[in-house]
Amino acid sequence: MAKNLVIVESPAKAKTIEKFLGKDYKVESSFGHIADLPSKELGVDVENDFTPKYVVDSEKKKLVKKLRDLANKAEVIWLASDEDREGEAISWHLAEELKLDKSKTRRIVFNSITKSAIQKAIENPREINYNLVNAQQARRVLDRLVGYELSPVLWKKIKPGLSAGRVQSVAVRLIVERERAIEAFTPEASFKVVAEFKTESGSSFSAKINKTFSSKKAAQDFLNKNIGANFSIANLDKKPAKKSPAAPFTTSTLQQEAARKLYFSVGRTMQVAQRLYEAGLITYMRTDSVNLSKEALDAAKEAIIQNYGKEYSEVRNYVGKTKGAQEAHEAVRPTDMKRQSPSLERDQARLYELIWKRTLASQMSDAQLERTNVKIKADKHKEEFTANGEVIKFDGFLKVYLEGHDDEETEEQEGMLPAMKVGEALLNNYITATERFSRAPYRFTEASLVKKLEELGIGRPSTYAPTISTIQNRGYVEKGTIEGVERKYTQLVLEANNVEEKNLTETVGSDKGKMVPTDIGMIVTDFLVNHFETILDYNFTAKVEEDFDEIATGDEDWGKVMKDFYKDFHPKVEDVEQNADRASGERILGTDPKTGRQVSVRLGRFGPMVQIGTAEEEEKPQFASLLPEHSLGTITFDEAMELFKLPKDLGTYEGEEVSANVGRFGPYVKFGKKFISMEKGESALDITKERAIELIKEKQKADAPIASYEDMQVTKGVGRFGPFIKWNGMFINVNKKYDFDTLSYEDIVELIEAKKQKEIDKLIQEWPEEGIRIEKARWGRHNVLKGKIKVELAKTVDATKITLEEAKAMIEKKTPKKKTKAKAKPKAKAKPKTKK
Repeated sequence: MAKNLVIVESPAKAKTIEKFLGKDYKVESSFGHIADLPSKELGVDVENDFTPKYVVDSEKKKLVKKLRDLANKAEVIWLASDEDREGEAISWHLAEELKLDKSKTRRIVFNSITKSAIQKAIENPREINYNLVNAQQARRVLDRLVGYELSPVLWKKIKPGLSAGRVQSVAVRLIVERERAIEAFTPEASFKVVAEFKTESGSSFSAKINKTFSSKKAAQDFLNKNIGANFSIANLDKKPAKKSPAAPFTTSTLQQEAARKLYFSVGRTMQVAQRLYEAGLITYMRTDSVNLSKEALDAAKEAIIQNYGKEYSEVRNYVGKTKGAQEAHEAVRPTDMKRQSPSLERDQARLYELIWKRTLASQMSDAQLERTNVKIKADKHKEEFTANGEVIKFDGFLKVYLEGHDDEETEEQEGMLPAMKVGEALLNNYITATERFSRAPYRFTEASLVKKLEELGIGRPSTYAPTISTIQNRGYVEKGTIEGVERKYTQLVLEANNVEEKNLTETVGSDKGKMVPTDIGMIVTDFLVNHFETILDYNFTAKVEEDFDEIATGDEDWGKVMKDFYKDFHPKVEDVEQNADRASGERILGTDPKTGRQVSVRLGRFGPMVQIGTAEEEEKPQFASLLPEHSLGTITFDEAMELFKLPKDLGTYEGEEVSANVGRFGPYVKFGKKFISMEKGESALDITKERAIELIKEKQKADAPIASYEDMQVTKGVGRFGPFIKWNGMFINVNKKYDFDTLSYEDIVELIEAKKQKEIDKLIQEWPEEGIRIEKARWGRHNVLKGKIKVELAKTVDATKITLEEAKAMIEKKTPKKKTKAKAKPKAKAKPKTKK
């Protein structure tokens, strides 16, 4: 038996650490927290100093017993969870639940999983830091109080199943306010003037007027002034300049740059970074710090001199701007600067390279530039054209890396200008005056939302990714899908002393991949802002983060922070629950010309809808669901009335009724009992019978059998996840290895047999007479299945050892209970009327 037991929170981390420690060490994983607040109750004793009630999940009880047995046999227990507040709380829970003997328990931390870092940690153990534990408890308890008290108010006042969160609701508010600013924005047109000139040596370059013209007439008048004009260099100014590298990555800047350069979502970046950390390739990826250790500085310097030369090296120490930076004490960097391209799967390799380049560049020399500013005068007016150029004299850090920018910050790139001298005459090739429109604020991307949250001091490195995934999973925000709309604009061109007008078009307003609030997101945000302004206040949310930081340093008592918050929060919740009106986002659009009844839009039980009439009228209201492209805030009266034409009757085909309508996944044609999706851009309101028949025929052709195997037909189609074949009730994905359009019989057999074998391999246990089976699932997990009921097992559960009785108990627990109708109370007999 090993003398030392090391407990980490992740199996992958355990696997890597085991390589560095000898036979006297056994490394086990706790699989994250072994104890947490209960899922189906508040779990906080508000009357007793907000004491949390921690419970061990039933799925982790076997793991806890195993760890306790190992700890009892070990001479020393090393608690080696991550170096942040969450990691400290995991170690604390382990010490409490395993009832560890303090005399043989050590807490160790390291910000990279390398042999030297692990050995150094073991040589320098410490005790559990209860200030960090209390900071984690404070966040967990406060967020539980907000979620558990606010959510029932939303169920009662808006719609069942909604939820609220301290950081998440503020993030949604940012997105909603940005959307409102976009909706309220009115673009203003102006004309921007650009010219192309040619030097005496024949080189061409562009220059512009540093102002815009407010109207087409003003722009045309200016172009007319340039007819027959002579141009020359009025001034030429050259100045040295420099560009410095960006600091090494923090969690936030890594998320932003991976979004810009690799097109990773925030969640994907953190998943991939976690894998790199657990493999010992990078330092801890949840950090506010831009600091690099002396070891890292020396390694970077050595790598730079070796690869590029001494003149490219410049040791730099960066200071972070984040107040209360507390997560780890070093930036995100490679653990070994000599390892430039380790053998990894594609996404890991790309993110590692980004981190390596950023770290190396941060320790390199400034780029030395020469910036040139040229002013060009005309002999017929006083306006001057200007041109700017930039020449790199020494590339410095640019040899390795240049930081990306979001759309809002993108500037026109300055190029190199030809050789010129003051007084030199220039030939004008042409001058354009192009109509440009002022731009509405940009919608947030995931990365720019992280940047904004960080600027406001809301959340910390560990919260950004879960916050963004939560607000999307709850349906408050979704990724935009609009490619953009076409807009006309005018361009005036002066060429060969003649001004011509061109009418051009451009695509604007693309929201593809941007964060767009849903109707329910807007309604919930408005309700919370109206009734819980403090909770949704940006400054308040940032102040709470500062309180957590002070608890972490021991300068604030976490119980006092809870009391100060709850004494105002709880009475407000009770008041709103009792007195606030219901919220549905209702907007009155006008009056139905046929009936004279009110037309409005609001949130209904099944989503946003249009309503003709009111509940108070004798005649029942009429309802129609909004289309995916509509929203409660922007739909017009005419668009709303069009919806009552759905479902659209298109007649009959082959003896079956044909109609068009809209469902959860967009517009479709209904042919008998079949539902056929329309193509992108098609409308259920505009589709003709002829087009519907085309879609029906395409579907019939796609559904026609392409082969028969084992006396069962094979069909093929294209679904949400790509091309597939269907056989014996199984949908079998067809990957790029096969030509889907010309599948051979051998291809079909190969696909079916591979799927059959996969299903056999997936099956762990089965009880056919009970209809219960246990199968492998994704990420190394297993599921217990019966019909449509699925029970997900924790990674720690050995699926091969589950008995039928245990499986039946799991299924029974998960099976929805049938609701029994309450017996109607007998009606009270009417009292006889008495004559007055």
